[in-house]
Amino acid sequence: MSSSLPNEMLAFVMHGEANNDQDPLNNGSLTTLPIPSIPSAKYALVKILRAGICNTDLEILQGYMGFTGILGHEFVGRVVQLHRDASEELKQEWLNERVCGDINLGCCNDDTRSEVCGVCCDSLAYDERDAYMSRNHCPNRTVLGILDQNGTFAEYMIIPIINLHKVPSTLTDEVAVFAEPLAAACRVVEQGLVQFMYSDEKRRNARGGDRVAILGDGKLGLCVAEILGREYISCTNHAVTVQKVIHQPKLHAPILFGKHQRKLDLVSNSGVQTKLVSECYTDNTQSTVSPAHMNQYDVVIDATGSPTGLTLAMSLCRPMGILVLKSTCASGVAGFHSAPIVIDELKVVGSRCGPIDRALELLSKETDGNIPPLEMKKYITKTYPLSQVKEALACAREKSTMKVQLVMEES
Repeated sequence: MSSSLPNEMLAFVMHGEANNDQDPLNNGSLTTLPIPSIPSAKYALVKILRAGICNTDLEILQGYMGFTGILGHEFVGRVVQLHRDASEELKQEWLNERVCGDINLGCCNDDTRSEVCGVCCDSLAYDERDAYMSRNHCPNRTVLGILDQNGTFAEYMIIPIINLHKVPSTLTDEVAVFAEPLAAACRVVEQGLVQFMYSDEKRRNARGGDRVAILGDGKLGLCVAEILGREYISCTNHAVTVQKVIHQPKLHAPILFGKHQRKLDLVSNSGVQTKLVSECYTDNTQSTVSPAHMNQYDVVIDATGSPTGLTLAMSLCRPMGILVLKSTCASGVAGFHSAPIVIDELKVVGSRCGPIDRALELLSKETDGNIPPLEMKKYITKTYPLSQVKEALACAREKSTMKVQLVMEES
């Protein structure tokens, strides 16, 4: 350990299997630990500047994934040390750089393995067909703060250099922390799941493009709305430039359905329409979906994290449409019926981690024509020092809360 670095650090550590008889916040504790050593020249030691709290962290507190270790996966930090065997070129490129990072660690970074899986190094060439499978789906992967890998609710952490992305100097720490959740929203685009304007002329002339519904006005649902709304504006701009070849294009703005008007108002200038989810039902009992919305959407993105949200999502999706699952639910889905998926032949697609480099690019953009810049500070409800991590987690689980950030150090 460098003499300029301390020997110990504060970290919020999960104890393992959740105790359902106690407050979930007591399933973890603030602990003093040794600063992690750098295992090889493939890794960097990063000083965490800020970390974000997301719903997955709250699910883990309740037992999701049975995780033991340091919680957290959203971060911005600074590279403070590399391995003694790291090349001078690596040191010049990375030391003192502000960074965010991909949360999945592939086995190609593990020098103790005699051979690697072929997925994370893409020697099996999956990426050509399946968008960035190598980044997300190493069968031996660990995941920051989620699966067998210490996370970001700490003063320091180690992470493979290949996972790092440099943060533009124009971005503040409080904005850069949004790179990971925003990247998760970008994943829907990266997977090619939405077409706001069809490339096929016959389909385009008949229907223009996909009708898209986003369910959930929580942090992830709002991020998805921010991204897809801007994708829609971009498509309408393109439609205008080629209007001589397009016969009356019928492009449909994505619709975000949520329970809270104040949250829906946050994306009012983002290119999406917003509606209260109650409009999806015929009455206040919310037992029957309205004919105006039943089976009306080509793509439905469920970001509710709730069983009732998933049930509604299946009802909104048209036969042979695409149902995109963006959120996890630790409680499971009691009474779940797969009949609508089978009968309507729905394509169910999971959507997880996305391109952090693209998220950082979008966060850095100023106004681009009529596409508004991303303003993410509006989502920050409160910040806390790491020493008050339990208070921060308690705040994050309140329904009125948007984003809570832990501040370890101001850059």
